[in-house]
Amino acid sequence: MTSFARPVITLIVLICVFTPVSVQSPHAQNNTATPAATDSPRDQLRSLFDEEWQYTLRANPEWATALGDPRYNDRLSDNSPQFFQSDLEQRRKFLARFEAIDPATLPPQDALSRQLMIRALHQQIQGAQFKNWEMPVNQMDGPHLDLPDLVVLTPFNTVADYRNYVARLNQVPRLFGQVIANMRQGMLDGLMPPRYLLEKVAAEADDIAAKSGESSPFATPLKSFPSSVTAPEQKQLREAVLAAINEQVVPAYQHFADFVRKDYAPHGRTDPGIWSLPDGAARYRFEIRQMTTTDLTPEQIHEIGLKQVDETEAEMLALAHKLGFNDLATLNDHIKNDRRFYGTSGQQILDLYANYVREMEPELPKLFGHLPKSKLTVIPMEASRSKNAVPADYTDGTADGSRPGHINVNEWDPEHRLTLNIEAIAYHEGIPGHHLQISLAQELPDLPEFRKHAGYTAFVEGWALYSERLGKEVGRYQDPYSEYGRLENEMWRAIRLVIDTGVHDKHWSRDQMVVFFHRYTAMDEPNVQSEVDRYIAWPGQALAYKLGQLEILKLRQSARQKLGDKFDLRAFHDEVLGNGALPLDVLDSQVNTWIEGRSKQ
Repeated sequence: MTSFARPVITLIVLICVFTPVSVQSPHAQNNTATPAATDSPRDQLRSLFDEEWQYTLRANPEWATALGDPRYNDRLSDNSPQFFQSDLEQRRKFLARFEAIDPATLPPQDALSRQLMIRALHQQIQGAQFKNWEMPVNQMDGPHLDLPDLVVLTPFNTVADYRNYVARLNQVPRLFGQVIANMRQGMLDGLMPPRYLLEKVAAEADDIAAKSGESSPFATPLKSFPSSVTAPEQKQLREAVLAAINEQVVPAYQHFADFVRKDYAPHGRTDPGIWSLPDGAARYRFEIRQMTTTDLTPEQIHEIGLKQVDETEAEMLALAHKLGFNDLATLNDHIKNDRRFYGTSGQQILDLYANYVREMEPELPKLFGHLPKSKLTVIPMEASRSKNAVPADYTDGTADGSRPGHINVNEWDPEHRLTLNIEAIAYHEGIPGHHLQISLAQELPDLPEFRKHAGYTAFVEGWALYSERLGKEVGRYQDPYSEYGRLENEMWRAIRLVIDTGVHDKHWSRDQMVVFFHRYTAMDEPNVQSEVDRYIAWPGQALAYKLGQLEILKLRQSARQKLGDKFDLRAFHDEVLGNGALPLDVLDSQVNTWIEGRSKQ
């Protein structure tokens, strides 16, 4: 799971922590010069790609920071209704201009890029009807959690970097004020998250507000200054940062927490499913299309999930028999009650992730012809979000290598966290999963920037889930209980298809979701609880993992059958990853074209 959600134009990761949407007065810098009539269609297209990309970065300064572009590091997003309307109009104008370029004379890769941009713009324009900015917070996402995460992604190499940071901190009250205004409008429009999740939001904001001065997560850059910053400059910057924290950030968080607790959460909806919103059914169908890049119905996905649960259960039962257990219930009880399967400390869990990643590195040439240059590190997850977060997630590095990618490891309550599936999650979040796929995409030559950073959830998360199996193919999972943990992960993702559609389409209760999890897994209680709440907060997102994995497995089987002796696993993986993230239907078309061409060689 990636930890920094991208703008909707590139579709989520993932994502999961920061959802930038806009910037201070982006339209003031919006130069929409029309390409010269003498330019070729290809030149016009590439110029327009760059224009749209520059607009997106201006309109999403936090995301620009995450990508390593420092030009807007002194800004926070503009969340005013006026911006959302102007942004929608800008997207409509871009759409008309992209559609006006004739694709007939374009090279295939440029034609594909145009197709993907038009598709994304259509989806963004369609999605605006749901006014997601009026329902902007939950226990895993929102400015109260986004802002501390942004600190980790911000460079602090010069005096200018610190001054930009101070400028950002001083804008926190304005940002929270806009978000609160949107939330008030959401209350009027009946767009409310579940009440119990909002109570968690208030607690999260309270926790951050309680840490002022040097103890604040926003004071982290003061712990170590670069050598280029002189002692007098350090003193001045320290005073400025602490003043911004104590006079701007902390009061803004306190006000936000009070608003959520007293005025907002009491009006939260009582039913967990998105069906209970005024436009719930249409909203869920849209989320499914956006997250899975398929036209599958909730009922079809539910049935696929039940079938996958049965198939994975059979695999788990076979392994249980090898371990000497008669049935899964007995094995699961054994796991739940044996302390050796639980963590002993946050550091121990962190070390397990780091060791699995390090041991996988030499195996990668067996699976890929092309490997990324970007480095990978393993770090603790930010404490401000760990209580309600997943076991681990991934944050992209920068394309220039100035910041490595990193797995963020959740160290909260380690004594109640099972370690069985850590190996599989390490491969999922790191290599050969998110880090390898995303880093390779960033390094692709001759593609427009929006494709290098595309985040189609079904592709990104489908690849990461598929990657968990690749460890087995190169001899990993030597401990049979670690292999059982991998199968638990498979079951975990199959269950998602059942209970996500269950709660959002079939009106399941939260208790039904929890019971279904416990029926089929030995998953630890903190993970079960956070997972169920995650699906309620993010309708449709969890469907992408299994559906994406199934598509890649289907294409691999097709390639093996059609190519026979010509099938090369490394070449297949290079092809799947060679165009960056793609919608599943486009991936299917691209890989089948590759299979046809390779069969004729």
